[in-house]
Amino acid sequence: MCLALALLWAGKAAAESLVMVTPLRGAVGAALEHHLEEVIQECDKEGVALLVLEIDTPGGLVSSMREMVRMIQNAPCPVVAWVAPGGAQAASAGAFLLEAAHVAAMAEGTNVGAAHPVGVGGGEGGEMDRKITNDLTAQMRSLAQLRGRNADAAARMVTESASYPSREALEGGVVDLVVGDLAALISSVEGRIVTMPQKEVVLSVGAYRVKARPMSLPLRILEVITRPDVAYLLLVAGIYALIFEALTPGGFVMGISGALLVLLGSLGMRMLPFSWAGILLLVAGVGVMILDLVVGGMGFLSLFGAAALVVGGLVIFRAPGGELMRFSMEVMGGGVLGISLFFLLSVWAVWRAMRHRAVSGQEGLVGARGRTLQELNPQGMIKCHGEYWKARTESGLKIPDDTPVEVVAMEGLTLVVRPQSPEGADGAKSAK
Repeated sequence: MCLALALLWAGKAAAESLVMVTPLRGAVGAALEHHLEEVIQECDKEGVALLVLEIDTPGGLVSSMREMVRMIQNAPCPVVAWVAPGGAQAASAGAFLLEAAHVAAMAEGTNVGAAHPVGVGGGEGGEMDRKITNDLTAQMRSLAQLRGRNADAAARMVTESASYPSREALEGGVVDLVVGDLAALISSVEGRIVTMPQKEVVLSVGAYRVKARPMSLPLRILEVITRPDVAYLLLVAGIYALIFEALTPGGFVMGISGALLVLLGSLGMRMLPFSWAGILLLVAGVGVMILDLVVGGMGFLSLFGAAALVVGGLVIFRAPGGELMRFSMEVMGGGVLGISLFFLLSVWAVWRAMRHRAVSGQEGLVGARGRTLQELNPQGMIKCHGEYWKARTESGLKIPDDTPVEVVAMEGLTLVVRPQSPEGADGAKSAK
């Protein structure tokens, strides 16, 4: 009986189709590109019947978007792109991923669109902007036509930055389905005819089991540090930490932390298209702040340096390849300004403390005043800070008894002194 049940269960498991579900959340970039590549390779190895991509993205890199579209079009199994859960979006580069899928679906309360490219130079209407817009429009129309959707409505997401809520997208032929949960989605695609690379196939999932495929931890970390605002803030914070370590040597925490932050920021910047104008503003801003701190402590030049860092952060990603990338200007500018102010206040506080003469230890005795208790010829005893000290004269000459002296150095437990100047003699009486 047990053997029969085991064989029955094995046959049932073998008859079940495997549906893999994986999220595509966050900015479209190197991390999501590598993640999708891993998932599609896994689908090929495990014979997945259907791949469901849960999309929620504000956009990203054109280069990564094109590569992900290519992977979706050449996937070994049908791909369903589902904008979910409620409140999710497939904006900018995400709209291309949605249109590339064999089946495009959205949950209630989601939206798609706003895929107009951002000007490379920060402006609009230039010849380069028109070329980029025309190229992306052609790609969007091609994807919509390939999947039998409304090419004109899809193209307006690029040309007019149109954005459609789920129901309007369905009525306009931009997507195929509006469903609220995974079970309804899989049931709705059953029997649909989709175009694979070599032939048309009928989706027949039947009995199935779902395998969730989350993004790996290394790729999640990579996804965070490759966000434009995060990468730039890490780089600026790391540079500040290294400067702070150089200006106040003696520790290692700030130096090591700064080096790690710079490495992480540089890694993120390496995977993002950047403008050299932004890099130059970053370098100039840091240079001006260092010059001001070294020469004058902290003044108006530091404010100009902080302003250069803020402007550099706003223009650094206005570069070819980042036309579909969206990030928060408020986060970028506010973060850089906040880090800059914290750095300036920290350095100012340290320098203010360093300018005060030490009042204890060896440094505290240098410059102190006292009075000889016996003739120094050249050695003897003096009273300083209410204590008796062995002392010797600085020049080797004699200093009479009961003479005001000033400490100029300390050698072990012996004070090196010289006769005090006349104007400070009265103040030395208190040391007697």
